[in-house]
Amino acid sequence: MVWSKIPSGRRFDLACLGRLAVDLYAEQFGARLEDVTSFAKYLGGSSANIAFGAARLGLRSAMISRVGNEQMGQFLLEQLQREDCDTSMVQRDPDRLTGLVLLGLKDRETFPLLFYRENCADMALEAAEIDEAFIADCRALLITGTHLSTAKVRQASHLALDYAQKHGTFRVLDIDYRPVLWGLTHRGEGANRFVPSRAVTEQLQQSLPHFDLLIGTVEEFMIAGGGSDLIDSLRQVRRLTAAAMVVKLGADGCCLIDGAVPDQLSHAPTVAGEKIEVFNVLGAGDAFAAGLMKGLLSGQDFIAAARLANACGALVVSRHACAPAMPSLAELDYWFKGRDKSESPQPLHRDHQLQFLHRVSVKRKQWPEVMVLAFDHRSQFYELVKKTGSAESRLPRLKSLLLQGVQEMQKSPDYEDRLGVLIDGDYGADALARATGSGLWIGRSIELPSSRPLRFYQTLSVGSELRSWPREQVVKCLVFYHPDDEPELRLEQEARLHELWAATRASGHELLLEIIPPADSVTAATHDRAILRSIKRLYNIGLRPEWWKLPPLESQAWQDLASLVAERDPYCRGAVILGLNQRTELLVKAFKAANSPLVKGFMIGRTIWGEAAEQWLRNQIDDQQFQTRCIDNFKTLIAAWREAR
Repeated sequence: MVWSKIPSGRRFDLACLGRLAVDLYAEQFGARLEDVTSFAKYLGGSSANIAFGAARLGLRSAMISRVGNEQMGQFLLEQLQREDCDTSMVQRDPDRLTGLVLLGLKDRETFPLLFYRENCADMALEAAEIDEAFIADCRALLITGTHLSTAKVRQASHLALDYAQKHGTFRVLDIDYRPVLWGLTHRGEGANRFVPSRAVTEQLQQSLPHFDLLIGTVEEFMIAGGGSDLIDSLRQVRRLTAAAMVVKLGADGCCLIDGAVPDQLSHAPTVAGEKIEVFNVLGAGDAFAAGLMKGLLSGQDFIAAARLANACGALVVSRHACAPAMPSLAELDYWFKGRDKSESPQPLHRDHQLQFLHRVSVKRKQWPEVMVLAFDHRSQFYELVKKTGSAESRLPRLKSLLLQGVQEMQKSPDYEDRLGVLIDGDYGADALARATGSGLWIGRSIELPSSRPLRFYQTLSVGSELRSWPREQVVKCLVFYHPDDEPELRLEQEARLHELWAATRASGHELLLEIIPPADSVTAATHDRAILRSIKRLYNIGLRPEWWKLPPLESQAWQDLASLVAERDPYCRGAVILGLNQRTELLVKAFKAANSPLVKGFMIGRTIWGEAAEQWLRNQIDDQQFQTRCIDNFKTLIAAWREAR
């Protein structure tokens, strides 16, 4: 096989050259594009999707493209970097904007697309900025067809191909034919996948000899070959290149032509497709290419690589979007080994384990420690205002001072990626807005204070409420819960938690559950057992929050909790200790008892700011004194936590 000559021992497995743009996907399914009212923003562009998907599958991938020197370009770079995809060869254009695509989801066969790519950044890719040494350090180079459509990007693509040939880099073309991007259709016909064009065929055929592997659909090989039918077109391609050809057959899978073109396509080695319920076919080919390259670059034969590619495509067409829908290795392992293989498996969107793995097994920001200053309190601050006779309007200022102190601490390398804040959206709204995007761990409270049964703050529809919350804000919910509560109360509490769980799964927010047994339901002897039973019960009913926030426990209880979490949710982010306004010396003792790696830190409030806040509200200390005292208290707890570890 031609890919047996793929080099090894290089810095990158795969570099992708081509489109890098923003996809705006309609959130209303079944609507005409004219009637869509909101869109979700994702990384897009065929080459970028492949680079993103390959990185998610564990390949050392890189992107070669160009974006605008603006917010959308920065968004795309950050999305690639979060998947560990190298962006050092992504150029920044000072004059042009990043390309955009608007996509509708009318039905399973109708996907209206509008490409906003007039003089966009990636179509201005500068050949002179492509680094030969970089190409030489890649095992494979993949180019998509749009970057053969104009003289400027064709020059850049051919230069990269020349470097690849010189250094033995394996060269791949994903034909990715979009007639609208070749100027062959009205701009509103972006979904049109095939328009015959002798000019396009001639242009593609000038490039075909430069590749070792060609990937395309039936229609794409028709345009590449320009023949009267598929077999004739494949033979026209074969006259120009000895490259292996992988023909994508949609739901029927794919086949390989590595040598002479057979009289019938069925005579070529074929790997059947996966039987799934299609939601959105957009991005299927990009996922296929990512999976195929993962297989081939990992040393698999065509059959194994094609099975992987077909599975990747199947998973993406069952979901909204393309790049974020790309599967992880954990999902693929479940797909091949753990999923229901019956004749009528459940639709993929109802496979809860698959959806769970898609959420938790992708790359996420890691928090080796989480040391959080909590000031999401609302009722406690209101009581302080009444007690001191101060104005309620001063509370936003107080919370902003606390945030400023934490952000000043954040500048120290000692606390990098370890500090956080827990803030409400009421008195803390200004602080919350300033904290978002700062790199802190950010939690935001959702519960109505002291409610039992649980109620959500200022909303009867928690799903609607979360639509306006930035994704990085972790949803924190305190529930006063005991598994031996009266059945009616317990079931109502659990129903509200299920509602919140479902809302965060749909919105993409992480969930932190704070469990406190009601004071009248436990004693000192039964407290820890009640916490463990509560968490086990919530796991039993299907809840798997990313974080647990719990009162101090004895050492054995923390060990038992760690065993429970390892069994029920090995992807859990961890547990943190809450303060309950306890004295510092008692919290230090609690830190020492929390001797399990599951416990990542603490989220403490009143112990840190309670006394100082009262004095500030009474005008007994000024802003600087208040902030200094609170931050000193916070640092004291951090030092005690670290000493206990």
